[in-house]
Amino acid sequence: MVGLIGRKVGMTQVFDEKGVLTPVTVILIEDNVVVQKREVDKHGYSAAVLGSVALRKTLASKPYAGQFGESIAPTRFLAEVRDFGKECKVGETLGIDLFKEADLVDVVGTSKGKGYQGVMKRHGFHGGPGGHGAKFHREGGSTGMNTFPGHTPKGRRMPGRMGRERTTIQNLRVMAVDAENKALLVRGAIPGPRMTMVLVTSAKKRQ
Repeated sequence: MVGLIGRKVGMTQVFDEKGVLTPVTVILIEDNVVVQKREVDKHGYSAAVLGSVALRKTLASKPYAGQFGESIAPTRFLAEVRDFGKECKVGETLGIDLFKEADLVDVVGTSKGKGYQGVMKRHGFHGGPGGHGAKFHREGGSTGMNTFPGHTPKGRRMPGRMGRERTTIQNLRVMAVDAENKALLVRGAIPGPRMTMVLVTSAKKRQ
């Protein structure tokens, strides 16, 4: 498995030779630096820690800066990719050439926050009748019971904060790789608003 940290730029569309339109998301992938390597003998698993977007040393706290070696400049974003399939060394720079057209990838990001929402928007409840005589429209209904155990069961679907969660979209096809502009065009939508950071890895379920 290989992976890189990228930035979601936005969505556009491409056409193939037959004129078929395909919606794609543009992911800007700047050079990633291998900050650390996890080894089976020492850490119990194999992984590569990648960093992206340079950070001024004066803005990095001592605990955060301690993750980087003497010859590695601090980066703003870090991500760990387990079982990294490419031989690499600490301090090495990785680029968009790890991916090629027609590859299947998984994209991990943070979904858009939608604030405090009710059960109809958050969980898809149908709600009650819409007539004026009905006294149940958009409420969630009963949440517990008055007999044993006499409390709301754990996991009951109720109103609450919606979105802003770690989300993974699997098996997205790479439609094009623009090496000159360091842009990866992935079919379909990915989580998060524009200009947020995402992690692009090889598809786990298609290996």
